[in-house]
Amino acid sequence: MNPITSKWPFKKGLQDIGNGCYAYLQPDGSWGWSNAGLVVDSGQSLLVDTLFDLKLTREMLDSMHRAEPKATAKIGTLVNTHSNGDHCFGNELVAGAEIIASKGCDAEMRHDGGAAGLAQMKRNAAAMGETGAYFARIFGPFDFEGINMPMPTLTFEGTLERRVGNKTVRLIEVGPAHTRGDVLAYVPADRVIFTGDILFINGHPIIWAGPIGNWIKACQLMLDLDVETVVPGHGPITDKKGVAAMKGYFEYIEREARRRYDAGMSVSEAANDISLADYSSWGDSERIVINVASLYREFSGGKMTSSITDLFGLMAQLEKNRRH
Repeated sequence: MNPITSKWPFKKGLQDIGNGCYAYLQPDGSWGWSNAGLVVDSGQSLLVDTLFDLKLTREMLDSMHRAEPKATAKIGTLVNTHSNGDHCFGNELVAGAEIIASKGCDAEMRHDGGAAGLAQMKRNAAAMGETGAYFARIFGPFDFEGINMPMPTLTFEGTLERRVGNKTVRLIEVGPAHTRGDVLAYVPADRVIFTGDILFINGHPIIWAGPIGNWIKACQLMLDLDVETVVPGHGPITDKKGVAAMKGYFEYIEREARRRYDAGMSVSEAANDISLADYSSWGDSERIVINVASLYREFSGGKMTSSITDLFGLMAQLEKNRRH
């Protein structure tokens, strides 16, 4: 599959996508290099996600303030689309905002290792061999020290609407899928949707939670909405062609993983055996390891599980093999 093309340049910084909607992009969209969004109207603002560390989030907020000084003098609402740190570790810099997340997202944010856990893993990476070297490479650019992430102040299930001036922003829970509590932020009047990590463009997605059926349904939901501009969690701004490509990827790997599960292949064997030739232009292909492990867990009714350390080790090995 050729890379998904976009009329929007994929360059770092704030992109004005019209009518008070903005996307903040971070090439190359790989591990940790996430996107965020801003909706403004009548002097009010809603921020969709913060970034992986305080420096990056501060740079983003400064650029948003330059573009919309009145609306962003005090951001009223922050939506965290899910619990991964590259979408919420900068929350403390949006002081006083109402922080909205799904209940599933809130639960994960309160019980995972957070920034402190990643900071500790970075400090220990040198002692972890090949796995540590891989971890240090993908997370090396980010500073996880000294982050104090405030938690959501409002949680919901299903859907929730928020007004931003005269605009309506509709929050739609579609998880568990990528994580336990994924949320889309849809601006119907502007035909814009911010997807969080329900959408990776020109990069392999990663199934932390599943089930994969929910992710496929989320893609179909976006295809059925009146949407023109799609801001993914990672990668360039897209349209429904990008959504369709993601849906097709999941349908493909579900079929291929099922065949190998039924044949008795291990996660590692299956991940190495599944052809990704049709997705050769997409980055981070080693994530097939996590995706196969999540599908095997699903196929087995939760009986087949793998430790995150083991899976990172398998990804490190696969990434090394495909580089050489």
